[in-house]
Amino acid sequence: MIDSILDDFFWRALIGGLGVAIIAGPLGCFVVWRRMAYFGDTLAHSALLGVALGTLFHVDLNLSIALVCVLLALVLVALSRQQSLASDTLLGILSHSSLAIGLVALSLMGEVRIDLSGYLFGDLLAISRHDLLWIAAGGTLVLGLLVWLWKGLLMTTIHEELAQVEGYSVSGLRLALMLMFSLVIAVAMKVVGVLLITALLIIPAATARPLTRTPESMALVASLLGMVAVASGLSLSWFSDSAAGPSVVLCAFVLFLLVWITRGHQAR
Repeated sequence: MIDSILDDFFWRALIGGLGVAIIAGPLGCFVVWRRMAYFGDTLAHSALLGVALGTLFHVDLNLSIALVCVLLALVLVALSRQQSLASDTLLGILSHSSLAIGLVALSLMGEVRIDLSGYLFGDLLAISRHDLLWIAAGGTLVLGLLVWLWKGLLMTTIHEELAQVEGYSVSGLRLALMLMFSLVIAVAMKVVGVLLITALLIIPAATARPLTRTPESMALVASLLGMVAVASGLSLSWFSDSAAGPSVVLCAFVLFLLVWITRGHQAR
């Protein structure tokens, strides 16, 4: 029975999308709490460079994307310590430069036909069993790290100096968070694409924020809302023949609007 389900592209897409939503929920909360949306965009844009290098050297694309994202995260950590440039300036330079390098590299590979729209906006319906294994392995690793480091990550998010006094390694936790972002981006690119990955991280978390009172409940609700957006987006794509990735993000945005309007009326 499992084999018959995995042979159906729609069920593979649904399972893969739900898996990414589960991971993106709690991680997206840290993006919202730490105001790291621009950082997420920078890592997401570098994923296209990973596609180019993986295609050029005939390396598994998921692996090459993960390695490039991890490398860029390490570069960001190293450069941010120098304080010679403002962080938003540095992120802007690396974000657009890595995206441009990836696009140019892909355009120069004349002998290789590459569907750029699939990488830019996702190709959820083309998820393979191999991609599902990557999502399962990457998701399990990220969720395990989040559970293990949750208290320290929360402490450094609330007050870095106090966390340092309590004995937490602020720089180590920041690096761990960046590496987790890299893994999520590597496994999520097939779902929503380079240009929309950050939306899948931010929108469910922002939607969950007014509905919850504790960080743990916000992370759980963000994952659930992301799963609803995936299921709704796939259904919309199926019946309207729209692009799956953008449809998922659109449904997440509709959920955000509904919560925002409802909470706004309640506040009055």
